[in-house]
Amino acid sequence: MEAILGIIIAAILSQNFILVKFYGICPFMGVSKKIDTALGMGMAVTFVMAIASAACWLVYEFLLIPLDLVYMQTVAFILVIASIVQFVEMALKKYVPALYKALGVFLPLITTNCAVLGVVLVNVQEGYDFLLSVLNGVAGGIGFTIAIVMFASLRERVDKSDCPESFKGYPLTLIAAGLLALAFMGFSGLSIT
Repeated sequence: MEAILGIIIAAILSQNFILVKFYGICPFMGVSKKIDTALGMGMAVTFVMAIASAACWLVYEFLLIPLDLVYMQTVAFILVIASIVQFVEMALKKYVPALYKALGVFLPLITTNCAVLGVVLVNVQEGYDFLLSVLNGVAGGIGFTIAIVMFASLRERVDKSDCPESFKGYPLTLIAAGLLALAFMGFSGLSIT
């Protein structure tokens, strides 16, 4: 139980993929202009992270290890993630067209999102079993969602703030992102053990 709680807290706070490890910065900066779009992206990434963690663990354990192809893990994982993202994209286009349109080009970019590949590689490096891999994927996705939604709410507020002309737009956005990352880095000493 202690290991499970440790994985959850680490993935959400102390080892947050966006704000501590700096994976997945492209969607973090690109889809965080509105809270609802950021939430949709966060949920899509969480779903992909969970499914990718499960699928890649199976590929690693039952295909790569037995065939002595462990050195091909990154390529194999990217192929699995790309397939999952294609299914998610088709489902969103059919069932949630507004979100599909709002996410735009950033939805296919989940395929190359470092956070999704990062969680799968962390699972392999840490030697997690199937359930811990899926748990780490879900918790990592929740951490991703929390970070992107918090940043979207900051951006909405910052865009309406009265500030010098030279700080408007991306300069103030990058300062806000840096401060948010600094706040999350404060959790780095947090551990359950």
